[in-house]
Amino acid sequence: MTSSDEIVQYPKTGRFLAGRLRHDMSEGEKAELESLVGEIQTFGDGHRLIARGDVCNCSTMLVEGFMLRTLESEDRRYGVSFHVPGDFVDLHCFALKRLDHNIDCVGPTTIAQVPHSAIAEIMKNRPHLARLFWFSTMLDAAMHREWIMKLEQLTAPKRIAHIFAEIWRRLEMVELGFADGFETPLRQADLADMCGATSIHTNRALADLRNKGIADFQRGEVRIPDRERLERYGGFTPDHLYGDGALSFRLDD
Repeated sequence: MTSSDEIVQYPKTGRFLAGRLRHDMSEGEKAELESLVGEIQTFGDGHRLIARGDVCNCSTMLVEGFMLRTLESEDRRYGVSFHVPGDFVDLHCFALKRLDHNIDCVGPTTIAQVPHSAIAEIMKNRPHLARLFWFSTMLDAAMHREWIMKLEQLTAPKRIAHIFAEIWRRLEMVELGFADGFETPLRQADLADMCGATSIHTNRALADLRNKGIADFQRGEVRIPDRERLERYGGFTPDHLYGDGALSFRLDD
């Protein structure tokens, strides 16, 4: 079944683990996950779905749009990771109940939520599906570790190149990327929050990427003439995304 077919059959959850371990899900598990997810909700740009310390009784599946995981310190917001359609944005709050960060919508965002009581039943009675959920949370951790390392290693232009490379790969996994780049609701201010730079430094970094012919960010579109050059410049390798590559596997490996 192609990803397009999956979206038709499972409109709320058809992108979950696409490009990774979705092939390990049985049709019964896909149908069960779809049945667990509640009604679709749509929020506008800037809506804070979860604020630090909020009590959480459900976890969120991102259906359409883009979300940032953020922290705030000294009147400044920091983007510490992002989410694309198909991501279980806050599955780890099933265990934590309260998050130590915020979940913010970037652009129009469509979500559906799974009650924690339903997830508890999955953990108790569906061990294979439970392990897939666990895998999903471990992906978040893997990507976060990569970001920490790159923030230490890279200059602002290279950090943005790394962010663009990762967004492009992750959107491709869920069939939302293009051959020469991708569309995104991210603004320059969001990129500044994500790479820990000021607005002035971010503007200069984007100009540097454009002048070097590495990436052009204009009005929500990122165009990239040469993927290999972008990834080399940003020090990006996709292994930590657990798609194709050295870390690709099945649950029976």
